Amino acid sequence: MNKKYYIVLILICWAGVLFAQGPSFTATVSQTEVAVGQQFQIDFALNTNGDRFAPPSFTGFQVLSGPNVSTSMTSINGATTVANTYSYILAADHEGDFSIGPATIYINGRIAATRPIRMHVVKGQPQNRRTIRQQQQQQQANDVEEVSAGDMSKTLFIKAVVDKTNVYIGEQLNVNYRLYTRVAILQNQLDKLPELNGFWSQDMNDKKQMNAIWHTEVLNGTKYNVADIKQTILFPQRSGNLTIDPLGMTFIVRQQAQARDIMEQFFGSFKDVKAKLKSQVVTIHVKELPTAGKPLDFSGAVGTFKIDANVDKHALKSNEALNYNVRVAGTGNIMLMKNLTTNFPLDFEKYDPKTTDTINKETGKITGSRYYNYLLIPRHEGKYTIDPLKFTYFNPATERYVTLSTKAFPIAVAKGDKEANVSALSSADKQDVKLLDKDIRYIKKDTGFTTGSDFFGSTWYYLLLLLGPLAFIVARIYRKWYERHNSDVVKVRSRRASKIAAKHLADAKKQLATKNSAGYYEALFKGIYGYLSFKLNIPYANLNQEDITENLRARSVSEDLIKQLQDTLDLCDMARFAPVSGISEQEVFEKTKNMINDIEDEI
Repeated sequence: MNKKYYIVLILICWAGVLFAQGPSFTATVSQTEVAVGQQFQIDFALNTNGDRFAPPSFTGFQVLSGPNVSTSMTSINGATTVANTYSYILAADHEGDFSIGPATIYINGRIAATRPIRMHVVKGQPQNRRTIRQQQQQQQANDVEEVSAGDMSKTLFIKAVVDKTNVYIGEQLNVNYRLYTRVAILQNQLDKLPELNGFWSQDMNDKKQMNAIWHTEVLNGTKYNVADIKQTILFPQRSGNLTIDPLGMTFIVRQQAQARDIMEQFFGSFKDVKAKLKSQVVTIHVKELPTAGKPLDFSGAVGTFKIDANVDKHALKSNEALNYNVRVAGTGNIMLMKNLTTNFPLDFEKYDPKTTDTINKETGKITGSRYYNYLLIPRHEGKYTIDPLKFTYFNPATERYVTLSTKAFPIAVAKGDKEANVSALSSADKQDVKLLDKDIRYIKKDTGFTTGSDFFGSTWYYLLLLLGPLAFIVARIYRKWYERHNSDVVKVRSRRASKIAAKHLADAKKQLATKNSAGYYEALFKGIYGYLSFKLNIPYANLNQEDITENLRARSVSEDLIKQLQDTLDLCDMARFAPVSGISEQEVFEKTKNMINDIEDEI
């Protein structure tokens, strides 16, 4: 008998002993001494199910790939055991001695940790991270046979599950990309995220998506291991039949192979194969909101809501500030609501409201509130009333519009210390300027200014006389230039593109400072899409990568720059689904900024 089979027999015996000892969570590396830039693998192996896996910080090392999660199931005499492995490909940054700290995971509510591993890094020739990754991917592609999705259709597939297919504009629906498997998955890689054109989307429960939770499910009489790999909340933005694009992934799985000799017949024979899978396309029928009963001030809210309002004071002096607060809370498209229609007393100066959103998506639905803070300044004494504010939303469950109303607030305004004739500007309609006080002061004839007898007829006198007509001519020239400069809407939008990008990049920088990785990548993604929407004159809701590529090529943008743009968009979108490795967030930010500058130079 071949020596290796004796070894396998001994290992099987020891495996039984190890399983009897209970859950085990261990860390191993492919080698403990490496050169600078040399890649090596670290595995965190768990012989049962666990959740909330937390890797160590990997200080001193670059994460080139990972976490690559593999799950295997073994059934012996009816007893089924599950093994999970979280693998990373690392490379050392500097020579020296380092320690890879413990990884942690929760097993049946109790936390388990691996032992630290000491690494010795010697001087070596560092390799480019991109080159290493490409070599690794190329090596995997060469080593593993690829099989068609049809061959794997009964053992491994991705299914897009939606909770409804017939909705109104603005009504929430959920799509869940679910993985079904009956084979051991060794590696997986996300190929393409759905573009979801026509939908406003929000990924939910990002932390759980990073650590998929497995369960069993019987489908058409066959038992599968099932995991939710991506869950997204959608709000359709236009009517008609909208399609949910497929999600694409590549898997390397272990399959049973035909035995070549008697020992393989006894122990079993396996081979690793690669399969590229996609979920099915799902069509959603989106209905227009009914026009019957739709009020003119409808803000676009769809769902179920409630509203309340308050003021911070009921008595104050003129020219003092008053805060009027409105809170709209409930379930639905809170973040897509427009500003409320208000009707404050004319004597109150109103500023644009400051809005604050509090959003919760843990339950699988968008719930929360939007808080409006209006700053009001009464300009004269008197007794006023802030009329009730009406808010209308559409309830898709009852298919009716519902109008809610706040209560009225009496406000007593005493005479202020510096009350004077003032004009109030209503921000709701900035063309209405009204004189508020009744007394009109007489014209003062004595201005207090005196002129010397030598001023009239002097050079300065005539220059000042000419100043008025010259200013008029300059104003006319400027007006004509302004009208000509802004007559082409496409060019105007193109010029505004860089401002839109700068605004979102600033927001991304704030998110980066607060270490909000998901918000950071979302701001970058919106920044690029917002920039391209204005630059290419394509509505934001209609943008997709194919149209972007075609339009950039039509404007003679270089293929290298287009490829960078596609990679960055994929990276930002993928970052909301899984942690990004191999490139820092600051590097992504600088790359995005340079890429937008390059597009500005080429278009």
